[in-house]
Amino acid sequence: MSSTSLPLATVEQAQQLGLRIDEFDKIQEILGRTPNFTELSIYSVMWSEHCSYKNSIAWLKTLPKKGEKMLAEAGEENAGLIDIGDGLAVCFKIESHNHPSAIEPYQGAATGVGGINRDIFTMGARPIAQLNSLRFGKLSEEKTKWLLKGVVKGIGDYGNAFGIPTVGGEVYFDECYHVNPLVNAMSVGIAKVGKTASATSYGVGNPVYIIGSATGKDGIHGASFASKDITEDSAKDLPSVQVGDPFAEKLLLEATLEIIETGATIGIQDMGAAGITCSTSEMSAKGEHGMIIYLDKVPMRQKGMVPFEILLSESQERMLMVITKGRESEVENILRKWDISYAEIGEVTKGDRLIYYFNNELVADVPAQSLVLGGGAPVYHREYSTPKYFDEIAKFNANDIEIPSDLKAVGGYLLKHPNIASKRWVYNQYDSMVGTITQTTNQPSDAGVVKVRGTNKSLAMSVDCNSRYVFANPEIGGMIAVAESARNIVCAGGEPAAITNCLNFGNPYNPEVYYQFVHAIKGISAACLKLNTPVTGGNVSFYNQSSDNDAVFPTPTIGMLGIIDGGRNHTPLAFQQEGDLVILVGKTQDDLGSSHYLAHYHKIKFSPAPYFNLDEEFEIQKVVLKSIQQGLVVSAHDVSEGGLFVTLCESAFVNNLGFNITLLDEFRMDAALFGESQSRIVLSVSPTKLEDIKQQLNKVPFTIIGKVSGKNAIINGADFGVIAELNDSHQTAIEIEILK
Repeated sequence: MSSTSLPLATVEQAQQLGLRIDEFDKIQEILGRTPNFTELSIYSVMWSEHCSYKNSIAWLKTLPKKGEKMLAEAGEENAGLIDIGDGLAVCFKIESHNHPSAIEPYQGAATGVGGINRDIFTMGARPIAQLNSLRFGKLSEEKTKWLLKGVVKGIGDYGNAFGIPTVGGEVYFDECYHVNPLVNAMSVGIAKVGKTASATSYGVGNPVYIIGSATGKDGIHGASFASKDITEDSAKDLPSVQVGDPFAEKLLLEATLEIIETGATIGIQDMGAAGITCSTSEMSAKGEHGMIIYLDKVPMRQKGMVPFEILLSESQERMLMVITKGRESEVENILRKWDISYAEIGEVTKGDRLIYYFNNELVADVPAQSLVLGGGAPVYHREYSTPKYFDEIAKFNANDIEIPSDLKAVGGYLLKHPNIASKRWVYNQYDSMVGTITQTTNQPSDAGVVKVRGTNKSLAMSVDCNSRYVFANPEIGGMIAVAESARNIVCAGGEPAAITNCLNFGNPYNPEVYYQFVHAIKGISAACLKLNTPVTGGNVSFYNQSSDNDAVFPTPTIGMLGIIDGGRNHTPLAFQQEGDLVILVGKTQDDLGSSHYLAHYHKIKFSPAPYFNLDEEFEIQKVVLKSIQQGLVVSAHDVSEGGLFVTLCESAFVNNLGFNITLLDEFRMDAALFGESQSRIVLSVSPTKLEDIKQQLNKVPFTIIGKVSGKNAIINGADFGVIAELNDSHQTAIEIEILK
């Protein structure tokens, strides 16, 4: 069967849609003819980087994917799935919505939240928590304030209305993100083992349904839009940004979970990037069957839509569902109960052809396998070369940096910097208590923690990446991103279990950018193997770049999940009582590399990554977690941005408890206070548990540096300020800047 009765596509059209000339030739070879424009549009989105991972998949396959808790390996399903015992599984994933958010921040962020939640509940899991990782340009810029306000409101409005708590996240500001903000959203859900759904299609004659919102012109070529650099003309692509409806998604959630529970579904998939095109092709390819789809049966909210628009629309809150023939009425009754629109638009066929009709006219006929990885979709091995800026990093000499005479002023500066200051203005717009299972609202910890109903377990979760470290050394930075996520889980009292990742980079055709990508993957792999945290899946976002020399910092964001078992409470980051001892686990180095202090206070862009040793990290996490599990630790907080001084202050702020510590004069004091050498954790411990904790920590470096005392920050006898006053400036810094 062919569709040659329609006008044939041209190589010029292929290039306009983002395809290369050789890719156009390959399409003709696959079809045995020249495609028409609708068929070309199908290939343009399915072979885009956003859908096919053609420039990244070869390296993604090197990530460790196996683990004893894994129920679905990376790439097998829409999201990762791990077994947590008690007959339950956790489904989780992180994805980007960077490009849409750059030009329409509210809807870009809102639909990012909606899309990641749909990936979770189409697998039969009920979302229970959300996190996000956000990056913007300088906060003093009006554009940044506009983007920040829009993104935060979009996340808050959608997530709050949908009814899922936001329990954690991170927000960074750096000029490299001025044109290309990063909006990464993570969702975590709970499912019953053996009761999950798959994105597949099989069984000749089984009906194909579209359920949810009507199809419009929003989001057309959104996948292609996400696979090119942002330019001044990107605003013209506003139709590529989808529009979300959280109330419709809530109904869709309840209906979908009820339908999956009946066992009437063969397969189900969210219509995200590339809409009907993606869901029909991926489900058919996985199930090794074909489909006949009648596009004129698709409910549309705009008149005059033509076939390629219907196929490529990324209108939100829609699913494709294949149902066991004979059980249609059972499914339709549930959909009507939840007031969900639906339409039967086709059926499963033998073979692997995707055949699309519109008003009885054949408009496209393509093999499903040719659209996906492992079939005909291209796989590229891009060239890469060592970044030239490494030469500048090699020139760095800490001896050239003068130690400030007023270290107290430096501490105050860091506490008020937007990257370190409280993100209260952001998280106050998110509902963290909906569902009443969040455990860290009043007693924050290094990871967000939620209770798993009906069990004695809690889930600890975090998102982390210090992109400046990755910029300085992609491999070491990639390791640190995984290690810090795990460290945060451990500090909360959880055992790290698995990760999902969102890999944000510039243009993959830039050899220096691709070097960053390859070596970050190597670092992530090494850390995941060492820490036993396999990769369950995730997302690659390339083209976060506006010119050849204007890529964002390489930002491989790590979303990690951990388990707190045995009914234990999470461990807070805050000091709890006067007189407790303050212990620094891990050894401080004479190291300023890539510290926030060096980059922002001294304005040094090029410096090495901070000291890091993966073996030391592993041992420290192991002994700290065991100490927490044995009830020896009152609070735990890892040393990260801003160094030891900021860590101590953050532990002091929550309960307005001061500290009095002594640091040995081994090396320069700015490194001791503000350096960011890795694998360090600050614990507070009751004096009555001192001997017990010493026995646990005897295999790793640790120092009793002082105690929780008074209402001031005292370091080596010097008063660095009243805790309440330092906290006030820390809490209000971002709000004051936004209101300027």
